[in-house]
Amino acid sequence: MNNPENRAVLECRSLTKVFAEGPEKLEVLRGIDLLVSPSERVAIVGTSGSGKTTLLQLLAGLDHPSSGEVILCGHQLMKVSEQQGELRNRHLGFVYQFHHLLPEFTALENVAMPLLLRKEVSVGQASMRAEEMLGIVGLSKRASHKPAELSGGERQRVAIARALVGSPDLVLMDEPTGNLDPHTASKIHELMKSLSEQLTTSFIVVTHDMVFARQMDRALRLEDGHLVPVV
Repeated sequence: MNNPENRAVLECRSLTKVFAEGPEKLEVLRGIDLLVSPSERVAIVGTSGSGKTTLLQLLAGLDHPSSGEVILCGHQLMKVSEQQGELRNRHLGFVYQFHHLLPEFTALENVAMPLLLRKEVSVGQASMRAEEMLGIVGLSKRASHKPAELSGGERQRVAIARALVGSPDLVLMDEPTGNLDPHTASKIHELMKSLSEQLTTSFIVVTHDMVFARQMDRALRLEDGHLVPVV
């Protein structure tokens, strides 16, 4: 972990996002405040078009807010633009609904990729760490298989291992169980809970699955541009 002071992993303050559609302006986010603690698992639900993915992209520093700020492990993302890539690589992991694994590489090679991009470890060290992560997600025996040779649940677990291999403080997940059957989705949740406890990793999960959302430490609904607790 890279958050030695045990401060909030992520904080956003008065976050807004406005899109211009011709002469009209569409205010998608209207002053979002959010604080995520170490090891906390937070679900964000909402109807299609409510702005969930937009919010996730802002939290990851992949898009700029119209106003407000995002603070990741004490760093204001918008004020360190030249270091954003490095900050994201060190502090953040991202899991997409469609896993985005590289088809020509094995599971082991896909998981090792973020470490190799840092250029701080050897290929051998990256492979050892990737092998360890595949063990944690229960895929040691599938390390040499390419994505096409894996089931949907296995591919998603490889994507989670890839997101976690660099020991991030926070993992953002966009509909991680959207294409999985209920049994596999339940396994993914159990894995997240275990990893948050083992690695002190926090999770923010955007999901349509209310059963999945209610298993998190906290569930929030994005409604009319605001985050409100799910009751």
